[in-house]
Amino acid sequence: MSEAYPIEPVAVEAVHTAHRVIQGAIPHPATVPLLEELRRAEPVCMEGQPPIAWDHARDFYVFDGQGNQWIDFSSGVLITNAGHGRQAMVDAVVDIARKGLLTSYCFPHEMRARLTRELQRVAPRRDDKVMLLSTGSEADELCIKLAREHARRLGKPESVLVTFTNAFHGRTLGSQFAGGIPGLKAWIGYEDRHFVQVPFPDGGVRSRPEEDDFAAFEASLRSQGIAPERVCGVLSETYQGGNSSFAPPAYMQALRRWCDRHQAVLIMDEVQAGFGRTGRFWGFEHYGIVPDLLACGKGISGALPLSAVIGRKDLLDQFPPGSMTSTHSGNPVCCACALASLQIIQEEGLVARAAQLGAVMQAECARIRKRFAEVILAHHGKGLVASLHCARPGRSDPDARLAWEVVIEAVRRGVMLFAPVGFAGASVKMCPPLVITEDALREGLGVIEESFSHVLQRHQTATI
Repeated sequence: MSEAYPIEPVAVEAVHTAHRVIQGAIPHPATVPLLEELRRAEPVCMEGQPPIAWDHARDFYVFDGQGNQWIDFSSGVLITNAGHGRQAMVDAVVDIARKGLLTSYCFPHEMRARLTRELQRVAPRRDDKVMLLSTGSEADELCIKLAREHARRLGKPESVLVTFTNAFHGRTLGSQFAGGIPGLKAWIGYEDRHFVQVPFPDGGVRSRPEEDDFAAFEASLRSQGIAPERVCGVLSETYQGGNSSFAPPAYMQALRRWCDRHQAVLIMDEVQAGFGRTGRFWGFEHYGIVPDLLACGKGISGALPLSAVIGRKDLLDQFPPGSMTSTHSGNPVCCACALASLQIIQEEGLVARAAQLGAVMQAECARIRKRFAEVILAHHGKGLVASLHCARPGRSDPDARLAWEVVIEAVRRGVMLFAPVGFAGASVKMCPPLVITEDALREGLGVIEESFSHVLQRHQTATI
């Protein structure tokens, strides 16, 4: 959907369960002035989410200021892996703020040293280095820079970066060139021949069966006139965020071998996948590979703006002192929050929990998909991330309108979702905090199922 969500309150049936409270109208009439103020002050692009004014959040709940309570299936868009408002994270932020050390540029401080040490401990290689940044886009941009510099030092004739169709790597210039969604980079006005896309093997949402085999990767490069020796690196989301689609492990293992053979840097974008989300600490572990570089973000801090590039020291050490910096690299407050979040993930066994509850979530999503097979083209995901791809009845054409209506209906019933994503904006995506309980997870999934049923019944009634 490209238009803004309407902000007029809609009367809804009251809900009061152990996990959800919805009363009166949604959005609450008292929040409308705030929503209208934001629409007057901000650009239209900020109007894309369900019009709920968040007031506070706790664990796997989101609240407005008027007594409504949602089961959060958004995690603030895959940020709050360790849960909302965890006291240890709040205390860590308050403690460092009370010291008055709110920023430090690139000057050393204890929090940065502690966080880089912890990230090295969970890195693929124990001698990996860590560069702290602010956003996932910035992390992907740095990975592109490192791969191109590596190719330059090897004397490669060109630095072509290979990415995948339907990929999303951020909204800055380089990350959008790397992205595989043409509409998102139309504003640039030109193509860069140093970025090429090949089909992502997503199991049939957009890929053809033959494209799920690695031979399609090499065939696509040949068809575009790209010789392997021109490739500086391959950048892939661990799973394609919009559709929660994973590649076949054999494909990714073949890609790892191809990169080794042609001295290309293999980069995994773990911005959405890392820190336990998929039931493994790193999402790429599902493939049985080790990438050269990781781009991290979102769940790395569980709350505040922070990202990182983790990878081979020979790649991270290519630029001299002072030549590869970021103003907020390793911000003390963000580092303190990230350390507390990492401790929670590890001490509470949230990676194993995501695997355990993920089995429940994926099985329920598969059942919902089977029940509504006429309008749900596919279900993809692992751990506590899943997407239901909506399609027009009996066809494979994406149905963004259906996805939008399901999201709004679920929000009105007490499950917080963000706007539909993925191919043509037709995927209903679910990603609760890893601390969610099984009964709350099942209740939320039940609401998703009810929402599909209600919306489809409304469509049927409208056609009679």
